[in-house]
Amino acid sequence: MRPTTRRSPPRLFLRFFRWYCHPHLLYHIEGDLMELYHERHDTSGKRKADIKFIVDVLLLFRPGIIKPSSSYHNLNHYAMIKSYLKIGIRNLLKYKGYSFINIGGLATGMAVAIIIGLWVYDELSFNHYHTNYPRIAQVIKGGTFQGKHFIGQDYLPYPLIEELQTTYGTNFKHVVPTSGPGGFGAVLSAGDKKLSRTGMYIGESAPEMFTWKMKYGTWSGLDDLHSMMISESTAKAFFGNDDPLGKPLKVNGTTDVVVTGVYEDFPKNSAFHGINFFEPWKFRLKREDWIAKQGWENHFLMVYVEIQPNISMERAGANIFNAEMNAIKDIDYLKEEMKYKPEVHLLPMDKWHLYSNFEEGVLQNGPVQIVWFMGAIGIFVLLLACINFMNLSTARSEKRAKEVGIRKTIGSVRRQLIGQFFSESFLVVILAFITALCLVSLSLPWFNQLAGKGMTMPWHLVYFWLISLGFILLTGLLAGSYPALYLSSFNPVHILKGTFRLRNTASIPRKVLVTLQFTVSVVLMICTGVIYHQIMFVKDRPVGYSREGLISMWKKSDEYNKQADVLRTELKATGAVIEVAESGGEVTGIWSNNGGFNWKGKDPNKDEEGFATLNVAPEFGKTVGWQFVAGRDFIPDMASDSSAMVINESAAKEMGLENPVGEVIHWANRPWGVDKDFTIIGVIKDMVMESPFESTRSSVYFTFGYKGVLLLRLNPAMSTSEALAKVEPVFTKIIPDIPFEYNFVDQSYASKFRAEERIGKLAAVFACLAIFISCLGLFGLASFVAEQRTKEIGIRKVLGASVTNLWGMLSKEFVGLVILACLIATPIAYYILDEWLKSYAYRTSISVWILTMAGLGALAITLLTVSYQSIRAALANPVKSLRSE
Repeated sequence: MRPTTRRSPPRLFLRFFRWYCHPHLLYHIEGDLMELYHERHDTSGKRKADIKFIVDVLLLFRPGIIKPSSSYHNLNHYAMIKSYLKIGIRNLLKYKGYSFINIGGLATGMAVAIIIGLWVYDELSFNHYHTNYPRIAQVIKGGTFQGKHFIGQDYLPYPLIEELQTTYGTNFKHVVPTSGPGGFGAVLSAGDKKLSRTGMYIGESAPEMFTWKMKYGTWSGLDDLHSMMISESTAKAFFGNDDPLGKPLKVNGTTDVVVTGVYEDFPKNSAFHGINFFEPWKFRLKREDWIAKQGWENHFLMVYVEIQPNISMERAGANIFNAEMNAIKDIDYLKEEMKYKPEVHLLPMDKWHLYSNFEEGVLQNGPVQIVWFMGAIGIFVLLLACINFMNLSTARSEKRAKEVGIRKTIGSVRRQLIGQFFSESFLVVILAFITALCLVSLSLPWFNQLAGKGMTMPWHLVYFWLISLGFILLTGLLAGSYPALYLSSFNPVHILKGTFRLRNTASIPRKVLVTLQFTVSVVLMICTGVIYHQIMFVKDRPVGYSREGLISMWKKSDEYNKQADVLRTELKATGAVIEVAESGGEVTGIWSNNGGFNWKGKDPNKDEEGFATLNVAPEFGKTVGWQFVAGRDFIPDMASDSSAMVINESAAKEMGLENPVGEVIHWANRPWGVDKDFTIIGVIKDMVMESPFESTRSSVYFTFGYKGVLLLRLNPAMSTSEALAKVEPVFTKIIPDIPFEYNFVDQSYASKFRAEERIGKLAAVFACLAIFISCLGLFGLASFVAEQRTKEIGIRKVLGASVTNLWGMLSKEFVGLVILACLIATPIAYYILDEWLKSYAYRTSISVWILTMAGLGALAITLLTVSYQSIRAALANPVKSLRSE
């Protein structure tokens, strides 16, 4: 019997290898390759196994990743990087399903992160459009009320303007009064063209202070009494491309003005967005001579200031702290005001949007918390996508173990392997980033509409590309770090002898990452559910009046008052209107708050918060449909009702009156010019006129005073379109100079939910994307597990296992991880949402069914995701998987 001899590698192998590699390099590693060959093949090895081994080596081997011996130091680094990319591309093409999951998941996560990043930047850069924003501030008031320190009163008394300009003028470069935020509506006309626009009265130095970008004219355009500065869009609407300077305009059909400047439209992230024209403050003073007669007790205007360059914001604020206190301390009728210890503060312009909430006199984060919350969502969604990459890379580690073993055997060191895997990671990230940019460009218009923004992709900005480069590097390192470090640590001896097996602990990181993925997804699902539940809970709140079929319009001309009787008669004659009324403000807002009320049994030591006051026509109650709990409504033409009041339930409770009807209230108020007794004739249910999320304010209603809003109750027996078609000709005939413009009260009320609904929609979108990304990864893992256990499944089927048994076996691990994620996510979501709900006075509770539905939803999605792969593997023919055994 002849002794067994060791076979040499076939000629084909060595010949191909010599052609493929540098001959000097082969000289140093040929012995190792022969030893490797003899360990892998015995004397009975067939040519098929030999060729497979050759292909394994040649496809995975590249000169650039082999550690050269001391006699070979000139390997080309460019060739090395090139080989990395070739291997990466080949792996992507070889495993198309995994590549799609990796690139698609990463692209989705990166697109979400980019969009949220743009949104966060837009929020944090609010008002940065104005060059001088670091030195601009709003003047606000504070004081002490009911033993608590408060700050944040926007509206100020008229004499404070002169006090700031004279006594404290050295602190400020500009002091600018204005009529208030949001502006007022007016009809501008030029010839036959009439357009409704929003405007504002403002101090003459405002253009310079706020650094308006002028298209025509200069910053001094408001110096003239009858001047007007208009936005670029308004100028184009009236005058096209012609020079608008010096062109006449008419305001509300009565006031003639001249265009003295055109400024660039303010962006959406400016406090002045939507203001289409400005008129000089001094013109308002001339037109409304009552303003100059007002004292310190009437708060109705807002003031902005720009501090001098040589003084800090904090120093200027400290200097004016006692401005009002020092001015009123010697005025007798303001002794009552002194006990509140009035303070004057400065709120910097970059704090207006996100930090304008005060508690106990301390500036709180306020809406900026939503910004950080959304930013955290963006980071977590990107993290979910990176987890997919890490999970699928480590799950495929047994397939790539042979590659690592051969590389290490032929000279590669761990550093080079890490470089290889990182290069594959960056290749995937770059492809995903390009895809993400396409997704962002396509979805940004939709997102702007959803979020109420005007964001654009900053392609032209260098810092955008620098941030993008950093973003790619960070994501590539994050996604590729674990696979690179893990895969490069395999022992080549065990791998190539065929004894390599992943330890049981190898799957622990994957399980942790899957649990983290679904924890984030379930938290977002619960947040979405609770936000919508809170919105629906508040929407179902009784509002104390009927919103449907009620429309309101501001009187933009004195003709409304002159033609009031004619207008009322003809409107009701159409049959489309069943009632008409007037009021001092809209039903969906409180425009006036006053003190000076005294009643029987009032505690003289209790600080007076004041009551919301609204002057209404006698027909107001019938028009809006308010609901009485005691007493009666105002009666038209009843002289005694001029000294009557209707109060709401909150006012009756605050007064401590068990039977308020017939009780007498004395009201002494200088701004309203009253000092007399009023009799309570009725008590109504609380009308929700402000935020529906807050408690209803104590309110009183009376019939005297100017009423600037007209209310119409449409006939419910007639369709809205038909009713409006009959109403519009009446206005066009009686008041031809003013366009027929109106607001539906139910739509105005619905707009109060806009911020919360926007948060809910964004949370829902990001929750869906998070679940989508998580399911992509879960699908890939389920596919790999099913593939890895193909022979086991075949054996179990041969031994009698049913499809249901196999489906349960393959699914239970993933179901267990999701259940664990739900258990972790529930307390986290509960804590976050409980803190969020505390910001609302009128709020729902966190329902158990929302938590349960989120968990069941996550389980259902998990089963749907993994069942396809599980059932497919269970239905496979066991003959195909076992015939090679």
